[in-house]
Amino acid sequence: MENLDASVLLFGCGKVGIRLGEVLIEAGHRVFAVRRDVEVLPRSFTGIELDYRRPFTAELPSVGSMVVTLTPGASERESPDLVNPLRRLAAALPARPRRVILVSSTRVFDGDPGLRTLTEDDIPSPASPRAQALLDSETEARRLFDAVVVRPAGIYGPGRDHLIRQVERGVPMDRKRRTNRIHETDLVRALRELLRAPKPPQTLHAVDNYPATRGEVADYIARRLQIPAPPALPTEPSGHLISGERLASLLGTLRYPDYRSGYDDIIAARGPMRW
Repeated sequence: MENLDASVLLFGCGKVGIRLGEVLIEAGHRVFAVRRDVEVLPRSFTGIELDYRRPFTAELPSVGSMVVTLTPGASERESPDLVNPLRRLAAALPARPRRVILVSSTRVFDGDPGLRTLTEDDIPSPASPRAQALLDSETEARRLFDAVVVRPAGIYGPGRDHLIRQVERGVPMDRKRRTNRIHETDLVRALRELLRAPKPPQTLHAVDNYPATRGEVADYIARRLQIPAPPALPTEPSGHLISGERLASLLGTLRYPDYRSGYDDIIAARGPMRW
């Protein structure tokens, strides 16, 4: 048995949560998963049907660790409430878990001019309601649970091939935008390591080692597909460059250290080009 408590609650369990839960179950842990539609969960999970946007009706278990992912619905994207669900969660738990991880986003920097590489020591500067809601949830999760905050950027992997499909269709794009990404496999590895680390960092940017402009990534995908690169929209440089040094220190070598290795595997698994 690894250095983890025997039970983990995944509060909000989407694609990443399911992959993480499967890894934890293989290691011998019991996984409880909270989401609105528990039918999609693997049979090895203990599903708890609950809509975090409404007063809680389901009974929550006492667990050693918890990973919280609050994903707003389409109607909430302008000004989602991510703080009150955390307060309801804290009130509903029989006891505070030993380790709590909140999955946030690098979007909390969307008001930063993007003129320098950002690290976990930089102060977020939200400029949109969505970014402010994420930052508010970070603050509340730290207050309620002493949570570790993980901020992924640009999650991609199997089934997350939106950019590939855009390149295939030749969709004009903002080629000057600075982008960061993390392969789903390495994000799951990071969450697992944070659950078991004796002294985890309080904030972690889940990004790989090679930020790049969207145009650079699109050009690489186009070369791999042997098709023309998509045209550029008339835009100015935007976006951010985010350091992945802390993640590399935590995990060592990433399974997908850059977009080339990640997209190579995705393209190979997709087979012939789809239109």
